[in-house]
Amino acid sequence: MALARGRSDAGMTTAEYAVGTLGACALAAGLYKVVTSATVTGALTDLLERALHAI
Repeated sequence: MALARGRSDAGMTTAEYAVGTLGACALAAGLYKVVTSATVTGALTDLLERALHAI
């Protein structure tokens, strides 16, 4: 690692930002699909109804 000694790695390069942004968008799309699925929507609706009817 003698080459890396004199170099300053202050941040990500443009390509790394692009890959990071794509990864974040892919994760967000996957989470959106899960949260809007019928199973999760039904579970959240049931939980909300039980919470509202609890006295």
